[in-house]
Amino acid sequence: MKKTLIDLFESSVAQYGEKTFLLEKHDGAFQPTTYAESKEIAVKIGAGLAAIGVKPRQTVSILAEGCNNWILSELGLLYAGAISVPLSIKLEEANDLLFRLRHAEVETIIVSQYQLPKIRKILKELPLVKRVIIFEYSGELQEGEMLLQDVVAKGEEYLKENEKEFFAISEALQNDDYATITYTSGTTADPKGVILTHRNYTANVEQALTRISIPSGYRTLIILPLDHCFAHVCGFYIMIACGASVATTQVGRTPMETLKNIPLNIREVKPHFLLSVPALAKNFRKSIETSIRKKGKTTEKLFNFALKVSYSYNQDGFSKGKGWRCMLKPLVWLFDKILFKKVREAFGGELQFFVGGGALLDSELQRFFYAVGMPMYQGYGLSEATPIISTNSIGKKNHRFGSSGKLIQPLEIKILDEEGREMPTGQKGEIVIKGENVMAGYWKNPTATAETVKDGWLYTGDMGYMAEDGFLYVLGRFKSLLISADGEKYSPEGMEEAIVDKSPLIDQIIIYNNQSPYTSAIVVPNKEAMRKLLDGKNDAEAAKVAAKAISEEIDKYRTGGVYADEFPDRWLPGALAIVGEPFTEQNGLVNSTMKVVRGKVEEYFKDRIDYVYTPEGKKYDNEKNLESILKIAK
Repeated sequence: MKKTLIDLFESSVAQYGEKTFLLEKHDGAFQPTTYAESKEIAVKIGAGLAAIGVKPRQTVSILAEGCNNWILSELGLLYAGAISVPLSIKLEEANDLLFRLRHAEVETIIVSQYQLPKIRKILKELPLVKRVIIFEYSGELQEGEMLLQDVVAKGEEYLKENEKEFFAISEALQNDDYATITYTSGTTADPKGVILTHRNYTANVEQALTRISIPSGYRTLIILPLDHCFAHVCGFYIMIACGASVATTQVGRTPMETLKNIPLNIREVKPHFLLSVPALAKNFRKSIETSIRKKGKTTEKLFNFALKVSYSYNQDGFSKGKGWRCMLKPLVWLFDKILFKKVREAFGGELQFFVGGGALLDSELQRFFYAVGMPMYQGYGLSEATPIISTNSIGKKNHRFGSSGKLIQPLEIKILDEEGREMPTGQKGEIVIKGENVMAGYWKNPTATAETVKDGWLYTGDMGYMAEDGFLYVLGRFKSLLISADGEKYSPEGMEEAIVDKSPLIDQIIIYNNQSPYTSAIVVPNKEAMRKLLDGKNDAEAAKVAAKAISEEIDKYRTGGVYADEFPDRWLPGALAIVGEPFTEQNGLVNSTMKVVRGKVEEYFKDRIDYVYTPEGKKYDNEKNLESILKIAK
């Protein structure tokens, strides 16, 4: 059956025409645009693109902050039969943008006024680009540039004479036609362009809705970048399928200003659910805890006690209120009324749940949000799977902390060992899946495609296992396993997540072992915590106290420590390289989806890794560690 993204959209317009689809802030309030109005604008954008020479199967890039025009432009270019190449606004013009625009053979770029300078800087190096379309701009236009409103005007004119021919383009689209080329974040030199077809998208929407249900009265506020595959599908294509409403964060003049708008916009929109990634989840938790601390010691103590009671009652979510714990229910209800309800009001008061994706989310964070009545349902996926593979969801039997939930349906899965043998239930190996959501391949990269998709099976490169009760557990990258000197292989991600989440002294950590005599770690300490420990002193003795405190944070996971049972002692770092520079996008150690790029961190701090395998470097209070602590605390 033919089911393109345009078919999906048209079907929802027919069903929900007068309902609000888009919400965007103008003149101090969020203004609605209905499904019918959205179609009208998208069609005019598409017709305008056709009028200025955009042909079916040509690539069109969108480089802009999340807004109505972003979503409407993508729908418009799909009506014109073109292929969308969404780009992250975090990309730097010099290499990242140039590579993608050249590689995807982009001829038309749709851009916001804030991203326009990036394109202008590199336009001379992009001979294929014929036109640049700007959302809104009051400055002087350069050659080849035009405003989106002028494209819409051209579309109106074009439709007067060519309406039948124009709609014939989208009607001719087939399931296997390419819808987008989404570039992976690039943990290697050259990012890969993931080709997703129209059916990849509509199939993944159908599959996801077997696990999570979105009533048409629901609203979401998109706080993730729209180019992110997770935000793309969960943020608006699933919402379209359900006739629900999509608000976008108010765009500031700078990324920091946009970030500051998020809490205010959440209170204004009152979303029913939000999409989140671990970095955002941690920020939300920190802001909740900060506001509780500001209310004084008594409130803080009561809040922490209420959390403990809720943790005990909730267990792993799946086992909530079982056995004697049912007796805690009245107390949990009371704390919810007097404490947790106020926390939820800061999120608009109507938030039912978060959907977590992007990376592994520590189960401690899941417990926290579940306790305060805003569950964070962890999902799992990757761009090559459009992206959803599994998710936790509403209903006691549908979620379990620490898991990535149950598989979307229909979907086949195998867990394979290094020799490609299928592992039984409960045994870990590489996650391999098959379904209509598996990508068409990598753009202009047949070698990588052949390595990743074999006989329709997608080799994810992630390690995990299926439990007896149908929950999938993702343990980290299959190909980035650490290998100890005796050949034992183990995943570092779970340890890293736990250490960062539970330690106020450690902001970032990468655990390392490449057949080395012992495991080591590159540690970025928390600036404020270091300042507090140094207590105004700027000497080696004070830094030694701080280094010892950091080392003791790791010791908590060893035998006899408070977290002793979480990981085997032999996996834990035996030496620390404390560094004075955080992993950021600026130094290339964090990619555009906020994931730390392990290989780049190891390369960047190679001298420090080498040093921890010397007798002097193995000591936690070595000279380089002390220097780094003093540097970061400045």
